[in-house]
Amino acid sequence: MSNHYFIQSVFLPLLFSFSCLLPAFAQDALPPNVDSLIKKTGLKNTQLHLQIIPAHDGDAVLSHQAEKLVSPASTLKILTSFIALDQLGPNFRWKTQVFSDAPIQAQQLKGNLYLKGGGDPNFTWDKLSQMLRNLRQQGLREIQGDIILDRSYFQPMRPELNAPIFDENPDAYYNVIPDALLIHSNISAFNLTSDSNNIDIKLTTPQDKVSLINQMKRSNAPCNEWKNGWVTPQVKALDNQQIELTINGSFPKNCQANVYLNLLERNLFIGSLIRALWRELGGDWQGKIIDGSVPVSAKLLLQKDSETLADTLRIINKFSDNAMTRIAFLTLGAESNLAKNFADTSQAANAVVREWFAKRGISDQGLLIENGSGLSRIDRISASQLAQILRVAANSNWYPEFASSLPIVGIDGSMRNRLKNSSAEARARIKTGYLKNVMAIAGYVRDSQQKDWIVVAIMNTDESAATKAKVVLDEIINWLAGGRQ
Repeated sequence: MSNHYFIQSVFLPLLFSFSCLLPAFAQDALPPNVDSLIKKTGLKNTQLHLQIIPAHDGDAVLSHQAEKLVSPASTLKILTSFIALDQLGPNFRWKTQVFSDAPIQAQQLKGNLYLKGGGDPNFTWDKLSQMLRNLRQQGLREIQGDIILDRSYFQPMRPELNAPIFDENPDAYYNVIPDALLIHSNISAFNLTSDSNNIDIKLTTPQDKVSLINQMKRSNAPCNEWKNGWVTPQVKALDNQQIELTINGSFPKNCQANVYLNLLERNLFIGSLIRALWRELGGDWQGKIIDGSVPVSAKLLLQKDSETLADTLRIINKFSDNAMTRIAFLTLGAESNLAKNFADTSQAANAVVREWFAKRGISDQGLLIENGSGLSRIDRISASQLAQILRVAANSNWYPEFASSLPIVGIDGSMRNRLKNSSAEARARIKTGYLKNVMAIAGYVRDSQQKDWIVVAIMNTDESAATKAKVVLDEIINWLAGGRQ
């Protein structure tokens, strides 16, 4: 037998058989166009953590540093939102309740009123107003006692007290630390309007006993640069629940803007809000706001249910709402049988997540979750772990509810202005994530052959380079949607 014949008859069939196995191994090399963009933006391949797998079954087709633990930013909301959906069900609702420790007689309550929070992530002042209106319809006009706030659904009850400041914008909405009775996200809204001579400031949230001291100066800046002259108002709590807000800084001439700020201490905000709404309804109350708990003997007067969890997730994921996500995460702990084992609801929620991972055969090695929202500098998860969560979701009964919560590329949410007129427009549902040193995407992509894929791509960089990663991540989505050409 010649050597040539031996090679043809023995070695080549073996080589062919081996080559048939190659697709089972994920490719590590990045697509040339993605690799080129990384170099063009001055980033490095080592900063990218990427995994692409079929949505329903099969091995990864591309896995680049996918097992390394990274900071995920808001793509961690994928974990919190789907596990909440899977554990609690799409029709889960949070409850806010009102109790009294004395009967209503002759339109008077000669006792205390208790407002018990059940973690409603979207308990607006409109909802509070509806509850107060219901009390008036029950015949109550004068509350002679105090209003006691029960936040015991989550522990600790006042997590925002003495909490470290995350960044230089502690009054921003994204930095709100939730509790079980977070009313209107503790946000005060202001409307600023100016002409050539004056700046007018109005408080548009209904709040009582608040005085505005306007010390703003006019500027010649363009209207779209008004934030450059904005200074956080100074808050002073006076006697008799009076609140004084001094507003400094500058504002452009002939402009208009709305500002939403987390300014007031929780109970000060709630007291001011209730006084304003109750007075509008013709009610009278001269008491105080006090932290406490509902006595066993108290009578339930009314209950307000939240929107469903499925509806809430559309806000959480499409608009990347941190406070609402944190509440969903804490609810995992509060509603679990594990809650009794922990003094801190966040620890119970972490235990629920790890138990969920174990039941689905997903490793929790290295997983680190601070509050479930991704607004954290210590969170750690791998691209592979996130991809596995997305696959469990894709094969779940709740996939339609979950997928509908994700931003649609080029259409809505945080992806509404990205990849328009591309192969990916309207063909991908992607959760985004951004911190000063992180840019990330995670979700589902349908390609040109109508095959569904899961993609997780996370870039951890230095603070000055994170925004450059957006074009790289967009190219990955577009490349996948176009059939990986």
